[in-house]
Amino acid sequence: MLAHLADDMEEAVRAELAERFASQADAPRRLIRLLAEDGSDAVAAPVLAASPVLDQADLMKAVREGGQDRLRAVSSRSSVSEALSSVIVERGDDETLGALLRNDGARLSRASSEAAVDRARANPALHEAVVNRASLPPDLLNEMYFVVEARLRQQILEQNAKLDPALLENALEAGRARVAAADGVLPPDYKEQLAYVQELKAANQLTPEVLARFLRSGGRTAFLIALAELSDIDFHTARTIVERREMDALAVVCKSADLDRALFLTYAVVLLNREDNAMGKAREYARHYADLPRETALRTLRFWRLRRQAA
Repeated sequence: MLAHLADDMEEAVRAELAERFASQADAPRRLIRLLAEDGSDAVAAPVLAASPVLDQADLMKAVREGGQDRLRAVSSRSSVSEALSSVIVERGDDETLGALLRNDGARLSRASSEAAVDRARANPALHEAVVNRASLPPDLLNEMYFVVEARLRQQILEQNAKLDPALLENALEAGRARVAAADGVLPPDYKEQLAYVQELKAANQLTPEVLARFLRSGGRTAFLIALAELSDIDFHTARTIVERREMDALAVVCKSADLDRALFLTYAVVLLNREDNAMGKAREYARHYADLPRETALRTLRFWRLRRQAA
């Protein structure tokens, strides 16, 4: 009877009906489906967000055919299947994706998680939702390190520190399948400088002090190659750290190599020399360096080494 009446009701009345029956497990199925497919989002959304009467097929139809309000409604359900999440990640805008990521009851497949991270890396509005997602694979979490703000970087380091060793190995294995070996064009003097650095390494002369000399003399390519060799990361990751002056990331690299704080401070001062108050900023990063546990740095660096291993 209610289903027949709903066809003739005003939108405000249908919306009130939807609110009233949205959470009821014994609500008439025909009525709930009618409300879920209503032409008004205000009517459909409460039912799509909460009704236990709707099954997977009903919800799948809503996310495949509905607009963003309906996708967000389904994204907020207490439980969202991987299949539903896959469609939402594919069709949803950034606001919808953020709602899905913030819902711990939403299950995402590996492929959907990768797609979400790829989008989030280019959109700061999604950074916090990704980093705070408890079920995000650790290797994907660490891909966010170089694009998020300092506060979120610290959260990533803390999560790395708490990661179970067995889970760490599983995460690294999953990451190897995703990482590409080529990240950009090598500088024109790369081959020459690589040979020089390898000669120094063979002669046991590739020391942290030599890296400082490279920096002071303007030997940027040699420094990057040497930094990559010293920390066992790939050249492109080293270049990202140095060219973008990622001092907290450099701290992770240097702490992993167990370098003296004074040497890290030297690197920081040289790299920041064109900025205002370079010494003050370098000292602030040096304090961060002193507080960074080496075990945390080592765990984080293992994710950054994926590219070198893939290559």
